[in-house]
Amino acid sequence: MRKFLVLLLVLPFLTFSCEQQETNVVAADKKERPEYAMVIHGGAGTILKANMSEEKDAEYRKALSDALEIGENILKNGGSSIDAVQKTINFMENSPLFNAGKGAVFTNAGINEMDASIMYGKDQNAGAIGGVTNIKNPINAARAVMEKSEHVMLSGKGAEEFAKVQGLEIVDPSYFRTENRLKALERAKAKEMELGLEIQDLNGDYKYGTVGAVALDKDGNLCAGTSTGGMTNKRYNRIGDAPIIGAGTFADNASCGVSSTGHGEFFIRYTVARDIAAMMEYKGVSLEEAGNYIINEKLVEKGGSGGVVALDKDGNISMPFNSEGMYRGYVKPNENVVKIYKNE
Repeated sequence: MRKFLVLLLVLPFLTFSCEQQETNVVAADKKERPEYAMVIHGGAGTILKANMSEEKDAEYRKALSDALEIGENILKNGGSSIDAVQKTINFMENSPLFNAGKGAVFTNAGINEMDASIMYGKDQNAGAIGGVTNIKNPINAARAVMEKSEHVMLSGKGAEEFAKVQGLEIVDPSYFRTENRLKALERAKAKEMELGLEIQDLNGDYKYGTVGAVALDKDGNLCAGTSTGGMTNKRYNRIGDAPIIGAGTFADNASCGVSSTGHGEFFIRYTVARDIAAMMEYKGVSLEEAGNYIINEKLVEKGGSGGVVALDKDGNISMPFNSEGMYRGYVKPNENVVKIYKNE
C-alpha cells in the first residue's frame, strides 16, 4: 500500500518531466524564420582563381556585395520580395561584368538577344520574355508580363512592343555592345573554323552566364528571378532555360525559390528549378539535400553543368553547383556572404 501511494505521488512529476523534455526538444528543433533573406548568382562556369587577377576578383566581389545591399535595403525596410529581386537584378543587368543586360553576350549574327523571367511564390504568378534586343532591363519586362498581361511568356518583337506599351525603357541595341563580349564572339568563331564545328558542339565555356536572385520578405513571400544574354555565338534565335518557368526559375511559398545558371538545354530537359521544389514537396527533404542531389548527382549523370541559388520558406539557403565556380552570395540579418570559387 505504501509503495502504491509513493507511486501516485511520484507519477505526476515523472509525467511533467517527460512533457517538459518533449517541449524542449520541439523548441530546439524549431528554427525561427529570419525577418528576410536573399541569395544571388552572377553565372557559373570555368571560373578559376588561377585565371583571375586580384583586381578582377575584387571587382566581382564588390559588384555582388553591392547587388546584395540593394536587395537587403528593400527587404529590411519592409519591401516586397518582388521589388528586391527586380532591383537587385537591375543592378547586375546594368553591369558589364555579367552576361545580362549591358554585359550580354553576342549571337552568331553579332547582336544581343536577352531572356528573363520572374515568379512569385505566393500565388505562382509568373512572367517571362525571350529573344529581346532593345529592352534595357529585361527583368522589368518579365515583371510587366507577370503583372499586366494574361500571358506567361512573350518573345521577340512582340515582347519588345509590349514593353514599349508598358512604358519600359527602350534603348538602341548598340547600348549592349561591349568590347569584352565582342572579343569572346570572335574567339568562338575562330574556334569553330579551326575545328569545323558549330559552337554548340564545342566543350568551351560558351554556355554559361546568367544573373539571378531569390528573396524572402517579412510576410514570408518568396520571389525568384533570372536574366541572361544566353550563349555566346548562339544561332537561330536560341532560347535557354532562363525564361522557362520550372527550368531556370521557380518559386512557391510552400517550398522554395530557385534561380538557375548553366547549360540551359539540360536545365530545360530536366526542369531543374521545379525538380528541387518537387523533392521538398513530395519527399519532405531539406533544401540542401534536394539542391545537392539535383545539381551534383542527377544533372551530372545527365551530362549537364551549372548551378542554382535557392532559398526555402524558412530562410535556409543553398548554392550548389558542379562547375569550377559560380559568382554567388547571400544576405540575412547580420549575415553577408560572397563567394566565387569552388571550395570557398
